[in-house]
Amino acid sequence: MPRRLINRFLPDPETLQNKKSLRCVSHFIANPALWQVSRRTIGNAFMVGIFCAFMPIPAQMLVAAVGAWLFRCNLPLSVVLVWITNPLTMPVIFYGTYRVGTWVLNTPPRTLPDHFTAQWIAEQLADILPPLLTGSLISGVVIGVTTNILIRLLWRWHVSRQWKRRQRRRRTHIKKSA
Repeated sequence: MPRRLINRFLPDPETLQNKKSLRCVSHFIANPALWQVSRRTIGNAFMVGIFCAFMPIPAQMLVAAVGAWLFRCNLPLSVVLVWITNPLTMPVIFYGTYRVGTWVLNTPPRTLPDHFTAQWIAEQLADILPPLLTGSLISGVVIGVTTNILIRLLWRWHVSRQWKRRQRRRRTHIKKSA
């Protein structure tokens, strides 16, 4: 069952509550609704985590934690999924969301200079930011909702398959004992 697999990788809530760095939010972490593993909570956690991963903002993990609380989904999974945008994948993902934003806003994309510098980014930030934010919001919503639906469908398919296996085992067991 998916629940057993997911529970195997989740941290223990009591261990996290006892960490010194997390004491200020221990009452938040202690909420059992944020640790449930079900089709709904895992699907929503994927939606929240992936949406936050696509946002070009600081403190994505904090935003994902608040989103997990608002949507009543699995807290650790939504926070971990933010790491889809790590230092290696961030340039590719944000460039893709920038291109989506330029397409939606019907603006020409900026071409990169021969020497990519922080000064160039600062000078172009006013032109880059609107398409980047628009593309990030659209991509985050579309990919987040799509993964939520896919996770729920996969979970349902897996449970259905397990039920069918149990029925087959029962039938063969009844035939053997008769």
